[in-house]
Amino acid sequence: MKIGELAKMSGCEVETIRYYEREGLIPVPPRTEGNYRSYSAQHAERLMFIRHCRSLGMSLDDIRTLQHFQDQPELACDEINAMLDRHLAQTEQQIAALSRLQNQLQTLRNTCRTQLDAGHCGILQNLQSAASSSECVCHSGHEPH
Repeated sequence: MKIGELAKMSGCEVETIRYYEREGLIPVPPRTEGNYRSYSAQHAERLMFIRHCRSLGMSLDDIRTLQHFQDQPELACDEINAMLDRHLAQTEQQIAALSRLQNQLQTLRNTCRTQLDAGHCGILQNLQSAASSSECVCHSGHEPH
């Protein structure tokens, strides 16, 4: 199949497919007599694997590691488990950071509960205060950013 067909089938952009080729994540396909790339079902499977891993937030390096193990199924999977444990820990940290951000935004939102004009808006006042290197309400008790 041609690259456009593979793109349509996989939901990937043509440039993304070419990028994955350059990065060695999918093998470079043979060319037809007309010099078109000719992709196989194996290319589509690899691409779908990459897309699924990316949807889980895995890096291209992580995907390369996983593909290495796919290509050598006799290897022990300790490294795969360790990689996923690291990814889980990073995800937990991101969730905690997002939870803190949500609390900060809610605190900031609570500074303007009434319909005031923008000149008296607590949100704008706190954001301006933070921009002036003063502590704003959403960062009280936290390091100012």
